[in-house]
Amino acid sequence: MDLTVIAAAGHPGSEAPVPTDAPPGTATRPDRSATVIEGPGLLADEAVLHSFEMGTAGLDLAAPPVVLPDFHHKRKMEMPSSIAVATRGTIRPTFTSSSVNCGMALISLGTDKPADHAVDAFYRAVKEKYPYPTRGARELSAGEVVAAASEGAQFAAERWSVDAEELERIEESGRVDLEPWGGAARLRKEIPALTWQLARLRFGTVGPTNHFVELQQVEEILDPEAAELLGLRQGQVTLQYHAGGGVLTGEIGHLFQRRKDTARAMKAVMAVQKPLYHLATARSAAQLRERMRLYFAKGCAPVDLDSSEGQRLMLANAAAMNYGYAFRVATYAALRRIALDTFGGEPGRLVVDSPHNSIYEEDVAGDRAVVHRHNSCRAFPAERMPEGSVFARTGQAVLLPGTHRTSSYLAVTGARSGDSLHSACHGAGTVIEQFEKDGRSSLDPGGHTTRRYRYTDEYPSTTPHLDDHGVNAAMSVLTRHRIVRPVARMRPFAVLH
Repeated sequence: MDLTVIAAAGHPGSEAPVPTDAPPGTATRPDRSATVIEGPGLLADEAVLHSFEMGTAGLDLAAPPVVLPDFHHKRKMEMPSSIAVATRGTIRPTFTSSSVNCGMALISLGTDKPADHAVDAFYRAVKEKYPYPTRGARELSAGEVVAAASEGAQFAAERWSVDAEELERIEESGRVDLEPWGGAARLRKEIPALTWQLARLRFGTVGPTNHFVELQQVEEILDPEAAELLGLRQGQVTLQYHAGGGVLTGEIGHLFQRRKDTARAMKAVMAVQKPLYHLATARSAAQLRERMRLYFAKGCAPVDLDSSEGQRLMLANAAAMNYGYAFRVATYAALRRIALDTFGGEPGRLVVDSPHNSIYEEDVAGDRAVVHRHNSCRAFPAERMPEGSVFARTGQAVLLPGTHRTSSYLAVTGARSGDSLHSACHGAGTVIEQFEKDGRSSLDPGGHTTRRYRYTDEYPSTTPHLDDHGVNAAMSVLTRHRIVRPVARMRPFAVLH
């Protein structure tokens, strides 16, 4: 199809992303300190952008902070969504979510598009497996929680019989090494027992709100070679899901900073855990004062990376990332099994699992830095992926979901991803919402619909689709700047959220 009409170029709508050989756009406005990945038809909100730049001014930045499409500020968050910030010598947890390793994944299913009754049965089984409100049953032992935090996806793969080869489709192969910050022995010694006990609950859940389990069909292949390597074909049924990182990630996120989005239950937990973790273990009055300043006072103080507190924080962050990887592998195993039992055919395969809230040590322009991503996913080029992996041939795979009313995209890293700190936005929901609100999107002319399931409803409803102008605009901006290139477009036909 013709890949030339784009909203980012100022047109009212978009039929598809721009061609991948288009010249890159101007990423940094002359009057801005941030790198702003945008286009004339999709500009970052000036007020939010100003607030973000004020929040990053004067920091130990390793590169200009990055603003990506779908940039917006949620009221309960310290920083806007769709950003990446790299600092040289400090860790700043509020530049990501309070729960790291929330992420999305895509499964290719070995089945034809199922009938409505089979779809009903599938979502009924998903709700039985992952009810909401969640059950209070302990799903892991305390030892298994420690194993998940130490071994990451490897633990879950062994526990739920997932082929180890599939772990190459997960960022960091699903495991961040704890050894640079003291290893598993230090982790077991430092983390309070209550933290491990609570993390035994609700392992592998999905839940409502913006989390979802969506059945799709591949409607268009845009890069046949990459699609074949990644395991997608025209007409194939896929399963995309958005799930958190689990209880431990939220606990650790709140242990190391005072956050705006702290729910009442988490406040009660932190009233016990934080003093045990930080104050009861302090070895001197000076250390006690330092921990009070860093973790209990207002203001979200940065933590020096090379200090003892920085090493402690990075150890806990790595453990939270590992637990999140294990959490979503458990979800993958369950959803794949339910799909196989319900639809038949061949077992599903993991195409990609990608977190969009993370803190990593990374090389930035040849120097060591701490890269914080908030509702943005990592997009490394092929040469930075594990040797021999599929991503070492295609570049890291990236998901750009639309909504249950529009198409979604699978993409791979483009030639200039370094311009965005190797980051891409994790979705286009706000763009789609704005396009509908201001009249740039309307109902899908093809008359497509989604069968919509909810935890609160016994029977599904039918929701008409919008056109794809909004999601195409976001993808076009990323493509024009060569941050990613599109591989396949998937259209939803059923969703639980």
